[in-house]
Amino acid sequence: MLFNKRASAIAVAGAFAAAAALGYLGAEHAPIAKSHAAAPATSATQPGRLLPDFSELVESQGPAVVNISTTQRTAAGPRELPFKPGDPMYEYFRRFQIPMPDAQPTPRQGVGSGFIITPDGTILTNAHVVADASEVTVRLTDKRELKAKVIGVDRRTDVAVVKVEATGLPTVKIGDPSKLKVGQWVAAIGSPFGLENTVTAGIVSAKHRALPSENYVPFIQTDVAVNPGNSGGPLFNMAGEVIGINSQIYSRTGGYMGLSFAIPIDTAMKIKDDLVAYGKVNRGRIGVTIQGVTKDLADSFGLAKPQGALVSAVEPGSPAEKAGLKAGDVILSVDGKSVDQSNELPRIVGETKPGTALGMKVWRQGATRDMRVTVGDMPAEKVAAAPAAEVKPGKLGVVVRPLSPEERKSRGIDGGVVVDQVDGPAAKAGIQRGDVILAYGNEKVENAEQLHKLVDKSKGSVAVLVKRDEATIYVPVKIG
Repeated sequence: MLFNKRASAIAVAGAFAAAAALGYLGAEHAPIAKSHAAAPATSATQPGRLLPDFSELVESQGPAVVNISTTQRTAAGPRELPFKPGDPMYEYFRRFQIPMPDAQPTPRQGVGSGFIITPDGTILTNAHVVADASEVTVRLTDKRELKAKVIGVDRRTDVAVVKVEATGLPTVKIGDPSKLKVGQWVAAIGSPFGLENTVTAGIVSAKHRALPSENYVPFIQTDVAVNPGNSGGPLFNMAGEVIGINSQIYSRTGGYMGLSFAIPIDTAMKIKDDLVAYGKVNRGRIGVTIQGVTKDLADSFGLAKPQGALVSAVEPGSPAEKAGLKAGDVILSVDGKSVDQSNELPRIVGETKPGTALGMKVWRQGATRDMRVTVGDMPAEKVAAAPAAEVKPGKLGVVVRPLSPEERKSRGIDGGVVVDQVDGPAAKAGIQRGDVILAYGNEKVENAEQLHKLVDKSKGSVAVLVKRDEATIYVPVKIG
């Protein structure tokens, strides 16, 4: 089974699934999405089927959905030999282990979606959209592009918070996933494959879905078409309220195959509060490994029915060991909340403030007993992500060198400089290593020093004349 978080599919190994669900959505509000007859009624007993119209939802909520583009620096690595096996030079380099010079780091571009939750520019998206990005840009529906600061990311739930400097921005309405019902219509707005403001719709397929290796999220499963670039975008109910963040898809190809998964918005908002307040998420832990209770296991432990979380291992020195929990115990409830499925326990404990004493009902050797476990603090996987880095070197983001006489002769040019490294605005605009910059704005470029002076004096969008192979084109670059 594959679950896709980025443009490529990610294989997911089997693991103990967790993260219990709260109940979900409902339609007690007056719906924004209207219904229209799909076909005229053929008889009084066979009325026409009704289909929803999401146009009002898109019109009212669409402006609060944003496109997010990122730039990520990749580490430089050794170049591969430029010779094929069988070539004498290939054997020479291989035999004497002569290292090739390191390749220059190549910036990676990414795209995703997000939505505005406060008028002053707080935005929710997926952690995998902005994690490790050196530059994040938010594009609004009115075509404004704003630099964003990453406030924090939480990889365990795949939730991130970013912030742009603005006022009076449109915001989404936050809904209540506890009212969700399987079979209800929902809609997603996002930027699949970079196609901004794309709307797709479908129904809720299942609630509180536990996925392998996802321990803290009770996913909403839908059949809404979600593709790379939709990540981080909102999932709306019929009332035009956000009830989830689109996060993953089931895929064997990297594209949509009929199943998509969203993070319930109440889970995401709790994560958001911690990230904004502390720059990290404070989670509880008790230090046990658990597994589900099957019918056979229930019979072997003397349980009347399969239920609870079976403790298969207890970490030495952990809160669980200090409280007296042992392998073979079955945790049936926590603070009065029944643990029907093992995947409910990690979310219950994870959402508990460290230092809190939890009362547990435990099944051991054919009888129940009451125990109290003081929750410990789970180390954060990653605290707040670093703010977007300044573009280096220079505002343009390029390191250049002069052309050699041979290069000038072979390329048929008498000026310009060669791009040796590229990052920031230049990389985002599409300038590549090896390009020759011939002119900056209306000024012909003769050398690196002159180019840097031109860049230092410029601001806004500048047309850069670039020669690549046999083509010469102007590339618009936005300078901060």
